Amino acid sequence: MRYKAIFIDIDDTLLDYIPCCREAFSAAMPEHPEYFNLFFDIAGRLFSEAKHGLHTIAEVMELYPQEFIAAIGYPPEAVEPFKQAFREAWAETHVLVPETVETLNALQKKGYRLFAASNSFGQLQRRRMERAGILQFFEAAFISMDIGYDKPDVRFFNHALQAVRLSGSEVLMVGDSMTTDIIGAKNAGWDACFFNRRPQEPHPRNVADFEILSLSELLQIL
Repeated sequence: MRYKAIFIDIDDTLLDYIPCCREAFSAAMPEHPEYFNLFFDIAGRLFSEAKHGLHTIAEVMELYPQEFIAAIGYPPEAVEPFKQAFREAWAETHVLVPETVETLNALQKKGYRLFAASNSFGQLQRRRMERAGILQFFEAAFISMDIGYDKPDVRFFNHALQAVRLSGSEVLMVGDSMTTDIIGAKNAGWDACFFNRRPQEPHPRNVADFEILSLSELLQIL
């Protein structure tokens, strides 16, 4: 095998981010489902800014409930209850990207060591993976807020590599974000596979070593 281990992003690679986000928002603010698009836009902008180093993930986790509550005209004291309600609901969301279980099962049978790599809270992400029935496939989950560095910081990738005792040439990163997953991994000396879930969106060419449109295509390149 060319690689000994596969690192896989979680949101929008294994777990479907948009329906999970909608589900958590509905639980946190059931009286106003019409506010979801506003919430989603605010969170999306902040996470995008974090990819370019303008915020840490920890800062984003505090900023998006603050900005959303202010945008809908609620008082500041509503921020903390909403944040906690959303976070608790988020931990229970587990809508899988199509072909996730089948692909993970096949990779495991082929003998690959599997690791998750995500920008988020470790406890929340592991809970979601467990609820989705996929935690069992992974030897470990490397989560930014446990490690202290966010993807695409090369220190995130270096930490993970040291923990699994492999070299950069022995691992492959798979993810849907060209910035955090692909460019981050390449800067750390890893090979990377871009999971292009939304191919209509422009992205830099000739950066990733591989590109797939569905998870099952990963089996064809390994």
